[in-house]
Amino acid sequence: MTNDQRVIRAAAPVIGEDEIEAAVRVLRSGMVAQGPEVAAFEEEFSKFVDGRHCVAVNSGTSALHLSLMALGIGPGDEVIVPSFTFAATANAVRLVGATPVFADIERDSFCLSPQAAEAAITPRTAAIMPVHLYGHPAAMGRFTALAERHGIAIVEDAAQAHSASLDGTPVGAFGAAACFSFYPTKNMHSLEGGMVTTGDAAVARTLRLLRNQGMEQRYANEIVGFNVRLTDVAAAIGRVQLRSLDTWTQQRRANAAALDAGLRAVVTPPVAEGAEHVYHQYTIRVGDGSSEHRDAVSRELQERGIGNAVYYPTPVHRLAPFATGEKALGYAVGDLPETERAAAEALSIPVHPMLTSQELDRLIATVNEVVGGQA
Repeated sequence: MTNDQRVIRAAAPVIGEDEIEAAVRVLRSGMVAQGPEVAAFEEEFSKFVDGRHCVAVNSGTSALHLSLMALGIGPGDEVIVPSFTFAATANAVRLVGATPVFADIERDSFCLSPQAAEAAITPRTAAIMPVHLYGHPAAMGRFTALAERHGIAIVEDAAQAHSASLDGTPVGAFGAAACFSFYPTKNMHSLEGGMVTTGDAAVARTLRLLRNQGMEQRYANEIVGFNVRLTDVAAAIGRVQLRSLDTWTQQRRANAAALDAGLRAVVTPPVAEGAEHVYHQYTIRVGDGSSEHRDAVSRELQERGIGNAVYYPTPVHRLAPFATGEKALGYAVGDLPETERAAAEALSIPVHPMLTSQELDRLIATVNEVVGGQA
């Protein structure tokens, strides 16, 4: 990397003057806890999920946790999840006392396989939790049909998929509930936060109780709840970000198209028919199942000033809290070949909307040179 070449960051959270002014405005108002900004954020976000009820919380993990609770999922239940995802997906299942059952993914989309999920269904299955990984929608039509056939719930993990859609329906509008994250590196953020969407008014009310100590009216507690409210400061930032989401999404797609056209000697991410990918990550496959090859490419790219990351090097079923076997969990994890392959080959490179055309050109040239040299 020459002195005149700055590091191309893997992710570039946006905090501009509009976000700062929104936060200061709320701070100066003195009304900083959950209030009118949160209510407005929920209403505005609803337009992105076909008008569903929206309930803002303090993180994407809280959204997953409360969704399962609001649907009555708990001890004795099983929830089918992918193992190729962030641990929060399975953590939420364990936090309600249910058992995560890990199923394999589809090779092209990196998302949970409907066929593998159906094979994992047992009489104890209460829900399936597809993850719209990297911003590519999971095969929701097949999951919806599967859930109806077996009488189980769908909870969408849409933490990485703001504005993604499938056959014209936005993610977040398929399941009994869906969960978004507003962590700073997401396609939009509120510094930290989350949102649950649902088409069921009763579920939405339960979610509102759960996030606020079990009460709608002060000191009139109806159920046991948590304190996982979103602040008005965070919501004000989220509202600003929401106004730019469409523009940023189009730029991510344009950047992805340039990467698709320019990259060589790697497998670029395909997009399923009818799917609108939002490229939270642009994830290529490097090598032929060898993590050593992929990791060597990753290191050399870093040395040359190209930020990159491996999401995710260890499948969740092999992480310490979950790699406890049949005796503790009540089922055998089984063989997840596509999951293991993805964990060894996946490498995410910059696609964020702050990339310049010069940085895109340098990124493409460097990846091609490094991968060619490692072949």
